[in-house]
Amino acid sequence: MTEESINSLEELGGAMGETPVVESAPVHEQKLDAQGRAYATGKRKDAIARVWIKPGGGRIIINGKPYDEYFGRPVLRMLLQQPLEVAQRTGQYDINCTVTGGGLSGQAGAVRHGVSKALTYFEPELRGVLKKGGFLTRDPRVVERKKYGRAKARRSFQFSKR
Repeated sequence: MTEESINSLEELGGAMGETPVVESAPVHEQKLDAQGRAYATGKRKDAIARVWIKPGGGRIIINGKPYDEYFGRPVLRMLLQQPLEVAQRTGQYDINCTVTGGGLSGQAGAVRHGVSKALTYFEPELRGVLKKGGFLTRDPRVVERKKYGRAKARRSFQFSKR
């Protein structure tokens, strides 16, 4: 009985008569519309944001208003700037978006998600940086529904012994 010594996985594949299959990473392409803008939809809680970005001077318009007028709290304005700061693209894109549903906090999160996705469509090489920062992941937390026999989602009615 003769035995061959196999020292690596490549030799094992060759001995089995198979060619090794090498999968390459998916190549992301630039996705622009006819006006040269990138479009993306961002979501958070009940809010949905439709976002268009194009090269420009850094104007951010939300529902027809400047973003600092629409979002009064500095925390919400900071939330919008995060993907641009991480990608080092502050002031390089004009952002126009429409937001519906939810409250201001959810809307700010939806715009942030939409801006991040639109940036990856405009510049696919930014995907790694934004994904590492967690900006491309949709936050799945939503309000729990109310159940029957309960006052709210989990709260019971007040108990009385008599």
